Amino acid sequence: MSHPLLRDARFYLHLALIDADAAEQARKAGCPDADCGGVLHLARFDRKPRAVAGFSWRTLGEEYAKRWSFCCAEEGCRRRVTPVSVRFLGRRWYLGVVVLLANALTHGLDYGRGKGLSRELGVPWRTLERWRRWWQETLPATALWRGAGLVPPLVPEAMPGALLARFAGDESARVLGALRWLAPITTTSPGRSI
Repeated sequence: MSHPLLRDARFYLHLALIDADAAEQARKAGCPDADCGGVLHLARFDRKPRAVAGFSWRTLGEEYAKRWSFCCAEEGCRRRVTPVSVRFLGRRWYLGVVVLLANALTHGLDYGRGKGLSRELGVPWRTLERWRRWWQETLPATALWRGAGLVPPLVPEAMPGALLARFAGDESARVLGALRWLAPITTTSPGRSI
């Protein structure tokens, strides 16, 4: 019942390359403060991401758990810039692909089957329920959702499956499309899109 991408190391490494590219673009853009324009220095920070049962990000190397971030080199500014990410979904402990696919898999499941999936994934049922509320209540209240202009609009009750269905291609392309669409909400730094 689990999704094969949840345990596909190549897919996770592809996400890391996309994040590295977004980080390089942010670094080249320099400090976003119009009065500063300083050079950005690397200031990555550690994350302790959780994956799913049977797969650990540690197999990808310790670097996988570092979030790209920069700090302005100009004294008096020191503004932090954290680029968007397709690996990390904001401050959540689980990797973004886990939050996306685990909830897509649980859509429409009754409690018994949902608990079985919860055990298989190694994600507590209460966590899956909290994510479901985020997909169906919190995300639709964001500027990303309101500004999406998708026609027809996404139905919150069908999320995240409705989002995945909007993208063409095989499963990995649809998941990547959804993660790229969600990327703006992964940071509070202005103007750092992929």
